Amino acid sequence: MSLQDISIKDEYRSLIDNIAKDFYIPLLKQAILYRRAVGFFSSSALIEISKGISGLVENGGRIQLVVSPHLSEEDIEAMRKGYELRNEILEKALLREMHDATSIYERDRLSSLAQLIADGTLDIKIAFTEKEGNFGMYHEKMGIISDRFGNKVAFAGSMNESVNAMTINYEAIDIFRSWDDEKGRVSAKENAFTAIWNDTEPNITVIDFPNFKKEFIVRYKRTQFEYHVDKNEFSDGLYVHQTAKTYYNGALIPASVKLHDFQSDAINEWEKQNFRGIFDMATGTGKTFTGLGAVARLCEFLHDHLAVIIVCPFQHLVEQWVEDIRLFNITPIIGYSSSPQKDWKKRLADEVRNQKLGVSGKYFFCFVCTNATFASDTVQTQIEKIKGDALIVVDEAHNFGATRLSALLPEKFKFRLALSATLERHNDDEGTERLKTYFGKKCIEYSLDRAIEEHKLTPYKYYPIVISLSESELEKYAQLSYEMSRNLIKSKNGKLKLSKYGEILALKRARIVAAASEKIEKLRQRIIPYKDKKYILVYCGATSMPNENSDFSDTSDDDMRQIEVVTDLLGNELNMRVSQFTSREKVGERSILKKEFEKGDTLQVLIAIKCLDEGVNIPNIKTAFILASTTNPKEYIQRRGRVLRLAKGKEFAEIYDFVTLPRPLDEVSSLTTEQMKHDITLVKNELSRVEEFARIAMNSMEASSVIWEIKEAYGLDEQSTEFSTEL
Repeated sequence: MSLQDISIKDEYRSLIDNIAKDFYIPLLKQAILYRRAVGFFSSSALIEISKGISGLVENGGRIQLVVSPHLSEEDIEAMRKGYELRNEILEKALLREMHDATSIYERDRLSSLAQLIADGTLDIKIAFTEKEGNFGMYHEKMGIISDRFGNKVAFAGSMNESVNAMTINYEAIDIFRSWDDEKGRVSAKENAFTAIWNDTEPNITVIDFPNFKKEFIVRYKRTQFEYHVDKNEFSDGLYVHQTAKTYYNGALIPASVKLHDFQSDAINEWEKQNFRGIFDMATGTGKTFTGLGAVARLCEFLHDHLAVIIVCPFQHLVEQWVEDIRLFNITPIIGYSSSPQKDWKKRLADEVRNQKLGVSGKYFFCFVCTNATFASDTVQTQIEKIKGDALIVVDEAHNFGATRLSALLPEKFKFRLALSATLERHNDDEGTERLKTYFGKKCIEYSLDRAIEEHKLTPYKYYPIVISLSESELEKYAQLSYEMSRNLIKSKNGKLKLSKYGEILALKRARIVAAASEKIEKLRQRIIPYKDKKYILVYCGATSMPNENSDFSDTSDDDMRQIEVVTDLLGNELNMRVSQFTSREKVGERSILKKEFEKGDTLQVLIAIKCLDEGVNIPNIKTAFILASTTNPKEYIQRRGRVLRLAKGKEFAEIYDFVTLPRPLDEVSSLTTEQMKHDITLVKNELSRVEEFARIAMNSMEASSVIWEIKEAYGLDEQSTEFSTEL
């Protein structure tokens, strides 16, 4: 049964309808998520909100509640005078409203709610308005009830969650359903709540008060329940903790998630390999869900006696994982420098201790963190203290092939899972071998070709745009090539490789290619036809556009970052609606940008650099202009994958790839042997990427004509164009 099967009125009025019986209880019985923003907080408000939630809890659901404290004029004035007093004043205002129960019925309800908070099923955040130093109370009243099938019912109106509001005052709520023509209203309420919950709504400040929640648990939680109310009313209205012993507290695949056959096959193979292995899956094919499905399988096998450590490269990927982790019945500890859980270190230490001692039957916990946090002494110390079975899941696992990170992968982790679209490390066979030795064999290799063929990714058209270095850029490029040829040393296998100084020179030379000035003019020409279109990504290099006197070593004061030049071109010259999407934007800002981009009304173009390389999911991207020059397969394969995610109305994607050659092709015939030798390195490396992109493009023949033209000019007809380390 779903929300769609319930008869729901367009509005409810408290003196006409029994809102708890007719609305809350039947809907929450089918729900897995209840998000509610109410007016003022009080213990009586929580008693009323408990009506109907037993069904939601039995479904493994969660409740997110935003409340506002009753602030007196004295409170508000004190907050104006001292920001450092703000949290103390708010906490005292909340505690004032925590009244003692007036009956056994209220006592049992409050005790049950305290247990829900302790279990992580109910989370409460505190909201207030803040603008130009003025503070006020947050009055909005709305809610969203979601079921496991993706159906949602939103409601809004004048009603507070209180006894008076539901029974005495004349209050009303309006109802909106996601499965009819009110879908837009539901989305608007959902987006508004998400922005408030994540503290990204302008002029509304939202704070998580762990001390308040601890006080609530201490004040109201009881070890024994007394059943002094009618059984039918009690079962409809209250979650009794004793029944929770039959629930799983580890990972579960939600009913709303149906894994594809290839995902289930990967998990089966992982189990056959004693829960060790690698999921090598193309970007956009569901690595995260497959990984969490594997966690659920292991939880089932071990009866939830498991510690799970999930590691991601960046903070924004941690937050992206957290959204999916919670779908799988897990309340994670979130660890990184600016984590929303300020006490995450204590939480981690407590969970490690609780698992060891089996406190309250607690044998499962999940900790998700960044690579940097994982490498910290704090986390490494706690990992050493884990006594039971432990699983490590590493996203974008190729990063852990590096010597420093691979050294932090202890044998303590009996169970191991690596996720990556590009496991093989560029020019680092030893690092790749370290990964395979530690994690085990590949359980699946799901290629991009197969993903497109099986309609898991969108097909694409590919347009290589050939540009060449300017005269001054070519001169500097040739000089660095010459110096690199004089800084070669023999490796252990007898082959020549660059010395440390030679590697520095190679980076300088790469900067010239990345910042080639002709890219900007070619971008202007190619993007004009898209001037009035949306869902566009421009991928810049993490480089500057040097002036004529730059030596390409350190950025000159006169240099401009390529992303700034592109932003000025698109935003000011062409009047397109653009925004940068970089590591400088905070997680909350990037979340807002993604939503604005998905809507398409206020934002046409995202101009990005490195932070889109790994894991960020923006499926609406339809057209990409890739200025960032890279010969690293990991990078360009991931960049292509960003553009190929499925989205409604997206029949195919378009990729414009700016291919940098040393000089115009009509000048190649006049080169000396030495000049040709230096050119060939760049040409081969660029062709490797172009050939890979063109290979499965919808317009493969059109794209290949550019390849043939370049090969013919440089006499590469019969030669391999795999990545070259020549000079």
